[in-house]
Amino acid sequence: MGQGSGRQERSKKLELATTETMQAEADIQSDKEETKETKTRDERLRLVFGMADLKNKAIGLYNIGQTCCLNSLLQVFLMNTHFTGILRRITVPSSTSQQRRSVPYQMLLLLEKMQSGKQKAVFPSDLACCLSAHRVKLFVQYDAAQLLLTLWNLVKSQVTNPELTEKLSDLYTIWVQEYMVCQECSFETKRNSSMITLPLSMLDSSSHLLRTLEECLHYFFCPEELTGHNMCFCEHCGKKTPFLQSMKLAHLPKTLILHLKRFCFRKSASIHKLCHTLRFPQVLDFSAVLTEEQCQADASEKASWQYELFAVVAHSGSTDYGHYCAYIWSLVECKWYCFDDSRVCQVLWDDVKCTYGHSDFHWGQTAYLLVYMKKNPR
Repeated sequence: MGQGSGRQERSKKLELATTETMQAEADIQSDKEETKETKTRDERLRLVFGMADLKNKAIGLYNIGQTCCLNSLLQVFLMNTHFTGILRRITVPSSTSQQRRSVPYQMLLLLEKMQSGKQKAVFPSDLACCLSAHRVKLFVQYDAAQLLLTLWNLVKSQVTNPELTEKLSDLYTIWVQEYMVCQECSFETKRNSSMITLPLSMLDSSSHLLRTLEECLHYFFCPEELTGHNMCFCEHCGKKTPFLQSMKLAHLPKTLILHLKRFCFRKSASIHKLCHTLRFPQVLDFSAVLTEEQCQADASEKASWQYELFAVVAHSGSTDYGHYCAYIWSLVECKWYCFDDSRVCQVLWDDVKCTYGHSDFHWGQTAYLLVYMKKNPR
């Protein structure tokens, strides 16, 4: 009886040892597969972004005096690996004085500074001084949409390589066709126009609140009657007449920036902030939002109008005093981060949705700029 019990015990120990060995081998195999998968993913990312952009980390920027707006916009630019890929190819200015005045070069230096050290935040002082040299005032409050346009114009005008200038335009420029039709003689004029942002009203012509991004986009491309003091001069009629003005979408860029016009004028001429809830999706299909009459594009162009949300620049506070921060999707890590000056933390989509706005919370965060990234074709 004792020998049988001993044999059973040794048999169980043998089975246990065999099981542990098999489990260890399985774990090693799993680790190898995981390592191989990680290497394959990194190689794939290098092909898309380049070796340097794999270092893109969520690093904060210190507020050096009312620079929350500038910091938020810089994060949106520098977390966009398509933009930094262009930035890394610029021609370095020859002299020290030219380097100090070059906005693209100073942005590149800031990017390298953010990626090279172990610090959680860096000072954007040199870039701020560079902007100051171009009459961009420091220590004042800015409107994010206006400052974005200022930064864009400075960067584009100072990139000397024509190929890179074209790439920048392709990355951010929206093209539309504007139509003007006289309502008395039907004389029509049209012209092509470009813009960096789509300025979307959050109120319709009757001052009713628009509640979704899709409603705002549809309203933006709806024809508008110009009557009364808005009438235009018609060359055929030889006088001011009512006109029908409309815009048709022709081309959308890789990076699409939408400006939610939360600041508007009241009848008393004072500026008022609209804080009501306006929902925006993570995935946006422009071809499904607009009608055929609102588009001037062929089938291949429309097929590329599939977008995913990349960043939200949010404003909190009133028209007189406020604060900006940015929620950005890391293209490398595939995670959402909140950039609030020097404070950076990982967040969830539910946190981003808190920027939809709420009429009862006037001081809460509300989305002001939405940045969408075109989906990569499969």
